[in-house]
Amino acid sequence: MDEIVIEGATDGDAAEILVLQRCCWVSEAISNNSMDIPPLHEDLPTVRAWVQESTVWTARRGGRLVGAVRGTADGTAWQIGRLMVAPDLAGNGLGRRLLQHVEQNAPEHITSFELFTGSKSARNIRLYTRAGYVPLPPDPSHIPGVVYLSKPNVTASA
Repeated sequence: MDEIVIEGATDGDAAEILVLQRCCWVSEAISNNSMDIPPLHEDLPTVRAWVQESTVWTARRGGRLVGAVRGTADGTAWQIGRLMVAPDLAGNGLGRRLLQHVEQNAPEHITSFELFTGSKSARNIRLYTRAGYVPLPPDPSHIPGVVYLSKPNVTASA
């Protein structure tokens, strides 16, 4: 079996990311009993825009896109999103590897990592809590039915 290679995404990856994203978020929609999940409704120009505006990595096995993740600086927080793994490879550690990669490649000024997932997405919540994330207290600005999690960046420069 080919080794999985993680590298920076380019505009040329956007169409494949969009297809993988839709495959991955169908199960999220089912788990959370809602099709009102933004990744299911994004179009190619939207994905191209966030590939250009954020820091995005892809994971490939051979020529096949099997995962991706996005990081975006928001002040001193590193917003992690669109962590996706091909459904046939889920549960084999690639999500954990992508999460570690996006954390390790955060800009030096980042003091915390933040992300969110559906409140009924048990597999995602388990991955994040095992990686040291803790749920944030409810806030009126939070999307209903979503769990927000955070953890400090212990390698942040002072």
